[in-house]
This record gives sequence, C-alpha cells and structure tokens, in this order.
Amino acid sequence: MRKRFNGEVLLDIFCYTIVVFIFIVTLYPFLNVVALSFNLSSDTVRGGVYIWPRKFTLINYTKLTEYPALPRAALNSVLRTVISTSLGVLITSMAAFVLGRKDFIFRKQATLVFTISMYVSGGLIPTYLLIRGLGLMGTFWVYIFPGIVWVYCIILMRTFMDTIPISLQESAMIDGANDVYIYARIIMPLCLPSIATVVLFYAVSHWNSWFDAYLYNSRNADLSLLQFELQKIIQNTAAASDGRTGQDMMRQVQGITPKSIQMAITVVVTLPILFVYPFIQKYFIKGMMIGSVKG
Repeated sequence: MRKRFNGEVLLDIFCYTIVVFIFIVTLYPFLNVVALSFNLSSDTVRGGVYIWPRKFTLINYTKLTEYPALPRAALNSVLRTVISTSLGVLITSMAAFVLGRKDFIFRKQATLVFTISMYVSGGLIPTYLLIRGLGLMGTFWVYIFPGIVWVYCIILMRTFMDTIPISLQESAMIDGANDVYIYARIIMPLCLPSIATVVLFYAVSHWNSWFDAYLYNSRNADLSLLQFELQKIIQNTAAASDGRTGQDMMRQVQGITPKSIQMAITVVVTLPILFVYPFIQKYFIKGMMIGSVKG
C-alpha cells in the first residue's frame, strides 16, 4: 500500500510539473510581447526585457494614432468579424439541423459531399478567378461570402444535435410545431455549447485574417483590415532591420521603433479574443468534448 501511495504521489508530481512547464512555455511569449509594448524602445534594444517592462511608457500605444489607416482598418475588422460570425453560425446551425434529421433522404450523401470538400479544394488561382468572376474584388463582401461556412463546424454541430433525444422533436410535432419552431425554440437553446464553440472558431479566424485583404483589396485603403496593417508594419520592421535610415535612427533615439509599434498592435488585436474567451470557455470545452467523443 505504501509503495502504491508513493507511486501515485510521484505520478501526481510528474503530471503537475508537465502542466506547469506547458503553462510557462505557452504564457511567456505573450507576456514578453506585452512587456516590450510597454517598454521604452531605446531601452528595449539593450535586451534583457522578459516579462516586465524595465522603463514603463505608453508612447508605443499613443503613436498608433499616427497611423491614419488603423481606425478604418479596425472598424472593418470588427464589422467583418461580427457579420461573418453571425451569418456563419446561423447557416451552420441550419445545415447541421437538416443533416441531423433522420427523415432526410440524402443525409449520408450530403454529409459525404461536405466531408470531401474539407480535403479537396480548387486552389488559390481558381479561387482568385472565381472571386473576380463574381465581381467581389474591391468590395467588403469578399470578406463575408467565400468563408461564410466551415464544413468542420457543420459536422461538429450535427454531432452535438445527435445527442439531443429525438423524442423532443417528435413531441413537438405531435403538438403541431413545424420545423422552424423546432429549430428555433427547441434545438438551438439546447445547443449553446456547440454554438459557443463555433462562434469562437469563426470569430478568431475572421479577426486574424489578413491574406484575403492582400489578395483582393490591397489597393483600396478604405477596405483594409487591422491584421493586414499589422502585416505591413512587420514588413517595415524587417526592412528597418536590414538598413535603418537617419529618420529611423532618430525615432529610436526618441523612444520609438517599428518593433515597439508592432508589439503594441499585437497586444491591441489580441485583447478582444482574451476578453471574450473566458465567458464562453465552459461551453467551448463541453462542445469540443462532445464533438470529439461522438465524432
């Protein structure tokens, strides 16, 4: 008994050590970015700033107002995230509800077609030609329609809906409820965990997206995205590191460098996700667990 007890203690110590190590490795990069964003740039180049700013300053954040494209890009990113996530969740849940119906004749065939599309795509060039042919280039809707639905999210929600007793739908039908009523008043309120999971997937993806802005709207500053502006600042940082001009050196002396601005923007674009995730964490974990077990 004593050997068994000692073995369990050693196993617990080992597991806790691994968890603490993973926690530190995961959290340190973000803390380092936050520390650099609040540290004076002329002091940052000396090195040695890890998880706490050595010379605290807000100048890196105040200088963000000098980038005229950022406010408009931030508004576009917010609108894109809200509109795309709302439409995506609505269409995904409706498709999952139809695929989950036992009386849907082509249920297996439709699921197979959707699943194949997860592994086979047209490629970048055909997609670009399709977007241009549809007249979406140079418009805000190019951010909405092409990625409005993910097949993985449909399967995830359908799997969750399969756990809901079919007797609830049958009882509602006997009472005279139609499909719209069953979907809106019975199924959706019971699918909050899967809805929270899908919302997080869609929101994070659209909020962090920048490549479609580069492909379709790079010449239109009014349709730029916040992440695309961050990507351009990263390029400027790389160019500055290859060879600084006199103006760049003067900015560094004044306490401003492109890298510090980059760190500040990174913190700004990360904050919305950090604020939203704690409120839906329990639903997200529950939805993922059911999807992984049933799938």
